[in-house]
Amino acid sequence: MSRRLTVGAGQMGPIARDESKSEVVDRLMAMLHEAHDQGVDLLVYPELAMTTFFPRWFVEDPAEFDHYYHREMPDSDTKALFDEASRLGIGFALGYAEIETDDEGVDHRYNTYILMDGEGEMVAKFRKVHIPGHAQYEPWRKFQHAERHYFEPGPDGFGAWRAFGGVVGMAICNDRRWPETYRVLGLQGAELILIGYNTPLHYAPDPTQNALSGFHNHLVMQAGAYQNGAYVVGVAKGGIEEEVDSLAQSVIIAPSGQIIAQAVTTADEVISATIDLDFCDTYKKTLFNFDYYRMPEHYGLVTERTGAIPPS
Repeated sequence: MSRRLTVGAGQMGPIARDESKSEVVDRLMAMLHEAHDQGVDLLVYPELAMTTFFPRWFVEDPAEFDHYYHREMPDSDTKALFDEASRLGIGFALGYAEIETDDEGVDHRYNTYILMDGEGEMVAKFRKVHIPGHAQYEPWRKFQHAERHYFEPGPDGFGAWRAFGGVVGMAICNDRRWPETYRVLGLQGAELILIGYNTPLHYAPDPTQNALSGFHNHLVMQAGAYQNGAYVVGVAKGGIEEEVDSLAQSVIIAPSGQIIAQAVTTADEVISATIDLDFCDTYKKTLFNFDYYRMPEHYGLVTERTGAIPPS
């Protein structure tokens, strides 16, 4: 039985601060229809696809920005997108800001991805693990990157799920920079890894890295794909959003580490590629045969230590 499917990356251009969720959904719907015309089975949208990247502004009480969050998916703002995807038979991954209230009435705010199958059923939910930026106002910055003020780390780690004829994992933005992300997914047999991102081209702590943003973006995803024998779909919300220029360059990457499709604009754009999940075995059963080659008894520091400690 063939395990071929067509995956799409639904890159987004900027979302204005005052752009309504219904306007955003109209854009997502337009890309959904374009993806359908391309024969896409699974369309991947970016991180925080429903809103401008609001952590660039700091307000003391995060509740002032609660209008950027969703308490359930779908809700009244997004139901039309879910219904249309189901009608078209297209699965999708959607990034959004989530509020969940626990049994004690405490609100928890997460940077979340949801994965839906082609029949409109939820496959999985993932909450971003590696939260970048800062938790306090930093006046020296041109703009804030206060994700640690608005989101807490996802409590569930990196899961993988059977869907679309294979094993699918998810990650969000800064998660893609960490090799542990891909390895934990690889150890669960992930064959397709979906990643959304919002990445400013200006990195305030070290602007010398600005010119390398695109290189580093592709470097980590290509390495993660190759070293774990998996396809990676990396999807941006890019362009100049509220005076902040962000990286685009959405890609679909093969288990060989090769880029097989790439966006060429910084606007709303759908790219797609037909992939064969069986091709993952070309790497999973040879060079990166984990069961045969891995030496976990020598990797203890990966989980025992957080910071780097040089030898005495």
